[in-house]
Amino acid sequence: MKISQILDKIDERQLFVPAFQREYVWKRQHAKDLVSSLIQDYPTGTMLTWETNYPPELKGEHKYDARQGAVKLILDGQQRITTLYMLMTGNIPPYYKKHEILVDIRNLYVNVETLALEYYKITIMQNDPLWVNITDIFQGKIRYRDVIQQLELKLDGERVEREKSDLIDDNFRAIEKIKDRDFQEQIIPPKASLKEAIDIFYIVNASGVNLTDAELALAQISGYWPQARDLFKKKLVELEKNGYVFKLDFIVYVLLGVLHNMGSKLDKLHSQDNKENIQAAWKRLDEDVLDYVFNVMKSQAYIDHTKEVNSVYAFVPIIVYAYNKGGKKLSQIEIKKVVKWFYYSQIRQRYVSQLQQKLDKDIGVVAKDENPFDKLLSMIAAERPLEISKDEFVGVGISHALWGLMNFYFKSKGAICFTTGINIRKNMGKKYELEWDHIFPYSLLKLEGYNRNNKFKYSLAQEITNRAILTQLANRKKSNHLAEGYLLETLEHFPGALEKQCIPADEELWKMENFELFLEKRRILLAKELNAFLNNITETSYESIDMDIVEMIMSGENSQVEFKTTLRYDMRENKVNKKLEEVVLKTLAAFSNGQGGTLVMGVTDEMEVIGLENDYKTLKSGTKDEFELHLRNLVNAAYGIEFATNNLDVSFPEINDTEICIVDIKQGLRPLYTEVSDKNGNRSKKFYVRSGNASQEIDITEVAQYINQRFD
Repeated sequence: MKISQILDKIDERQLFVPAFQREYVWKRQHAKDLVSSLIQDYPTGTMLTWETNYPPELKGEHKYDARQGAVKLILDGQQRITTLYMLMTGNIPPYYKKHEILVDIRNLYVNVETLALEYYKITIMQNDPLWVNITDIFQGKIRYRDVIQQLELKLDGERVEREKSDLIDDNFRAIEKIKDRDFQEQIIPPKASLKEAIDIFYIVNASGVNLTDAELALAQISGYWPQARDLFKKKLVELEKNGYVFKLDFIVYVLLGVLHNMGSKLDKLHSQDNKENIQAAWKRLDEDVLDYVFNVMKSQAYIDHTKEVNSVYAFVPIIVYAYNKGGKKLSQIEIKKVVKWFYYSQIRQRYVSQLQQKLDKDIGVVAKDENPFDKLLSMIAAERPLEISKDEFVGVGISHALWGLMNFYFKSKGAICFTTGINIRKNMGKKYELEWDHIFPYSLLKLEGYNRNNKFKYSLAQEITNRAILTQLANRKKSNHLAEGYLLETLEHFPGALEKQCIPADEELWKMENFELFLEKRRILLAKELNAFLNNITETSYESIDMDIVEMIMSGENSQVEFKTTLRYDMRENKVNKKLEEVVLKTLAAFSNGQGGTLVMGVTDEMEVIGLENDYKTLKSGTKDEFELHLRNLVNAAYGIEFATNNLDVSFPEINDTEICIVDIKQGLRPLYTEVSDKNGNRSKKFYVRSGNASQEIDITEVAQYINQRFD
């Protein structure tokens, strides 16, 4: 079907989009890529349609009438078709309302000489006739000769060169003929049921912005309950007005949790047998449970907006817990345990990876355990220490979960804006919205070398210990004033305000030359006060829980865990490779120089457990004892017997009868340097630290500074 025919059929109400389809989710870059491919005559995918006499609920205002007979529905390709409709007609297609277009991709301009595509930029396009709104070309509002005339006016009547004129003409033709391009159409036969059509829709959705498991589940729910999507969206709009912003995926996980007490196997929601249960569950969630839980979190956990939260999915176990209590509300002690667990789930990043598996485990505990949040907290403690270290603040920005915790803590103390004196809870009026201000202004720090040319220093300038919470009005007034004068003024006008945002009281620290000392002192102060804040929320009984090894592996690599396929066996070359041993030593040193961690050998980067057989066969006896002896000999030679004996714990657990090696590395008391060789065999010592899920070398110019901060 030609593109022009597709658009005509949409306008003539012959081609529809079913209500179970998600909203328009393409971004501007997707639109640019599609148009670029069409101009260059590249393949652009297919369109999947379903012709049926029994259509489900349709998007838009049109209501199906049986007298229409069979109608055709777009199941796959609607993101591309919607993009083309908006760019070629300048309008929103009739199956969407304006608020459902999350990103408006109209107003795309094309340079008719170079065919470059950009969204309107006044500085480069205002006085350049070569930049033309592509919709005007499709609509015939501007033609090739119009551009040539404008160019000649700019040239004081001088004619445009023939070669350039012909190029512009050719480019206009290339754009205009897009409407005659064919979209290959694949058709689902009329005999298919609604569920079969949705299943096919999911199977073929292998390109573009892929469906998530939750989006597929929502499509199936909307198939047997057509009003579901609109009802869920209506609730999300209500919650957003109060600062709690979620996507439809979140609602799907909540429904799975309350109906099936799990966080995975979303296909359990696919069956029409769920309809009555889902409708009843949603009625309770909508009318009572969701509002109750979020009011509790707003009033008791000081969460005014989900932008302060690291992962909104930590709300799901809490919602399930409240739902399972029937009509009863949470007691004060239950609320405190919920809040305490929630805070730790954020700063210890419980749901950053393996979301479904983690929700499975946590919702399972909530459904069965008498004191679920005590046990859930113990599970977090088994993965990572609960106590916050001052070193955790080094170089971390406002996207880190510790910044959210700082917000909650400051609000619990009744903190106020340093300039206006207004409480930092959610405020009325745009100019009193909260912003995250640099205490030592970045514009001044840049002049002192804390810029992007020095990665480490730049991270210090952006560190959360150099941030305070102000209203927008106050932030504009403060501008680039020196911290020293600004904080002294705050101290005078609002006594106690600095203390409530954990600003060190020593005025010497407020001077520019003492910037890094200020950060260090505030890290210590924040760690001390945040730990006390968390500990004092409520008493919880900790259970001794060893983290499940499979769960640790499935969680993937992170700042605390690294996988190595082998210790010394090169899988590509099929022989021993001493360089691999150097990499293992580098990893051990990086963990020791940081906060400690766990090295897992016998597991690939893709989390596949392959075991140690490849390494065993490189040793004489081929046993785990010889493997451990060889590893310890390497460590002895590199870092000394004391480190190998006291700082490493080596074990050999089995997973499905496959033996792997786990090395737990303690946080070192002294810096470790690793001797490495280059491709020419030259040896040199380097200093490695953990950065995210990798071991990275610190530049020689920054090593001393890091050591001074890390090793007291």
